Amino acid sequence: MFLPGFARVFIALNVIRALSIIALLLVFASSIVVLVDDVEAVNTFVNGGTNTTSFESGNSDYIPDSTVPNQPAGAFWAVLNRIFIIFQTIVLILSEIGWPAAFFARFFPVLGRDFGLGALGVMQCLIGASVLSHYVNEFPLVTTFFLFSIGCVNILFGLIFREKAKDKRSILSWRERGKDVLPTHVRGMDVRPVTGAVSSVFSGSGKVGDLTQQPSDAPSRLGLGFGRQGEKAAMLKGFLITKPLESLPRHAT
Repeated sequence: MFLPGFARVFIALNVIRALSIIALLLVFASSIVVLVDDVEAVNTFVNGGTNTTSFESGNSDYIPDSTVPNQPAGAFWAVLNRIFIIFQTIVLILSEIGWPAAFFARFFPVLGRDFGLGALGVMQCLIGASVLSHYVNEFPLVTTFFLFSIGCVNILFGLIFREKAKDKRSILSWRERGKDVLPTHVRGMDVRPVTGAVSSVFSGSGKVGDLTQQPSDAPSRLGLGFGRQGEKAAMLKGFLITKPLESLPRHAT
C-alpha cells in the first residue's frame, strides 16, 4: 500500500519521537543506577571498606568502583551532575510528550511547539557527551550511546523541517487544520447564476452594459434637484416657483 508523502513524514517523525522517549527513559534509569553505585562506593570508602593507600597517594583518579573523581568535593560534584542529568531527562521526556504545552511555551520556549527538533537533539547530545566522558558500566554506556545517536537524528530532522517538525508529527494538528478550512459548498443556495455572470464578465462573453443597465423607469425616480432643470420641470407641471419675500428689493415693497 502506497502512502502519501505527509503520511510517511508523520510516521517517521513519530517513530523517532518514540525512540527518543525510550532512550531518555533508559538514561534516566541508568543515571539512578550510577548515582546509587557512586553513593555506595563513597560510603564504603569513607567507612574504610577499601584500601585507601593508593587513593591517598594519588595513584587513583577515581574512588574505587565509582565515577567520583579524586579531587576536592568530588563526591558532591559527581552527585550533582547525576541529579542534573536526571532532571534534564525528565524535562525532555515531558517536551517529547508535549505536556504541559503552556509551561514550555512560557518558560522553555525552545522546547515548545513553536520550535523544531534541533534544540532537543543538541540537549540529548550534551547529555550523552557528559555521561560518556566518564568511565561507566555497560548499561549506562549502551543507553547513552543510544541517546546520543537519537540526538543526532533529531538535529538532522530539525535542520530539514525546522519549526514545522512538531506540527507535522502532532496527532491533533490534523484536527486543528480541519477547523480552519472553509466549506467548499453552501447547502440550500444555488450559486450557479452568480458564478455564470461573473465568468461571463471575465471571459468577455457577456456585455458589460447588461450588468450596469438601469431600469426603464429610472429617470422618473431620479430627482432633478433645485437648479434650473428642476424649475423647468415644475413649470411644465403647472407649478409656479416664486422667490421669498425677504429676498425682494426694498423699493418693490
